[in-house]
Amino acid sequence: MSEIRDVRIKKRQELMDAGMNPYGKKFLKTHTIESFLKVFEKDLEVSLTGRMVLLRGHGKTLFADIKDETGKVQTYFHKDILGSENMDFVKKLDVGDIIGVKGKAFLTRTGEPTILIESFEILSKSLMPLPEKFHGLKNQELRVRQRYLDLIVNDEVRERFKFRSQMIQKTRQYLESLGYMEVETPMMHDVAGGAAAKPFITHHNTLDLDLYLRIAPELYLKRLLVGGFEKVYEINRNFRNEGVSPRHNPEFTMLELYAAYGNYEDMMKITEDLIVHLVQERDPSMVLKWGDHSLDFSTPWKRVSMKDAVKDHTGVNIDTVNLKELSAKYGFDDSHKMTRAGLLAHIFEEEVEKTLINPTFVIDFPTELCPLSKTHPHDPTLSERFELFIGGQEIANAYSELNDPVEQKRRFQDQIDLREGEDGYSIDEDFVNALEYGMPPAGGLGIGIDRLAMLLTGVVNIREVILFPQMRKDGSTS
Repeated sequence: MSEIRDVRIKKRQELMDAGMNPYGKKFLKTHTIESFLKVFEKDLEVSLTGRMVLLRGHGKTLFADIKDETGKVQTYFHKDILGSENMDFVKKLDVGDIIGVKGKAFLTRTGEPTILIESFEILSKSLMPLPEKFHGLKNQELRVRQRYLDLIVNDEVRERFKFRSQMIQKTRQYLESLGYMEVETPMMHDVAGGAAAKPFITHHNTLDLDLYLRIAPELYLKRLLVGGFEKVYEINRNFRNEGVSPRHNPEFTMLELYAAYGNYEDMMKITEDLIVHLVQERDPSMVLKWGDHSLDFSTPWKRVSMKDAVKDHTGVNIDTVNLKELSAKYGFDDSHKMTRAGLLAHIFEEEVEKTLINPTFVIDFPTELCPLSKTHPHDPTLSERFELFIGGQEIANAYSELNDPVEQKRRFQDQIDLREGEDGYSIDEDFVNALEYGMPPAGGLGIGIDRLAMLLTGVVNIREVILFPQMRKDGSTS
């Protein structure tokens, strides 16, 4: 590798000595490669830019494949057209170089669209060779760490990230068609609120104030409901200082939206409608391959209460079992202060989640687990909350939002009492104060964009849909 780099460094210097800048200037092009191939006709004058990915030939002629983000095309360099001096410069080109070319279109004897080069410019001299067989490389960590190489040589990866961008764009268009307004809320909070998670801590020097990278935008978005906006959404980063796994990255993208005068039933409808809209554009059959599973997105999606899901799968009726015995079975002793609601959630996470492959709304969570949700009108021990599971993982979470400031403050305090001694947890007094001015009843929804992209692109590791996931310095993620 170092010998190849040394040869290319020498070529770079030779180009400079000859008065040619190997890191050129702006280049005006008439076509992308894709548009050129669509309008191809013999003798069409064209100028293109791209990276050289294949070189072959010798003497008076040389063929080179160049590639831009839209496609790949063959080019043809000939000494009789370029002249001896320019052909000497051609011989200093390498696979990986970025060039601009001008010439005329023609068909080779085998019928391949090609550009006969009349002039060219070197726009960026590559000093490192491209991997020859990068696709399928066993060292998956290297693919993620050097994502730029992954994108250069792996068309499938590049298309996946283009799809992710299009998915987010279509999500915005869909929400805006329903009257939602996109907003931006702070990334740094003075109180770690809106979700139960361990925050990242930072410090504001000027204000001499410890702050937390947000774990959720929820409390700020609800302030906007108080202020009179009725439909708002945000697509942006959240940060949780927790584990890294095929389904978790400490920095991740969420869609959160809130609709005044709605409830969690409305959020269920918009969740189903939005995802179905995205799936239909991906595959009209509504069945997507994901890992070892075929995911069927046909509607209506199944709904089941958390209690029934646990009972159906494990036979455990959480209302009648001996709490102490069942807690011990799952490794909890008296010091854990385990409640029926807490144990139900633990059994659900350990035993049931992984079995929910096709889209399933799990509803009616214990109120104890839902400090920001309204209680069920017919059973105060349950809340109007759902989580959507697809492929054995949580994709969405939604509530009928609690808007009683007195009850909200009491629940915040209960949560703090449960986390006694943990840093970063306190009552967001300003949020409670905002509620005291009156927040309309509302439905709220959060959808994990990264996990949704995983499902729609068929990958089972979250790193494959995040351009630059967090990694250790040694290149590993665990």
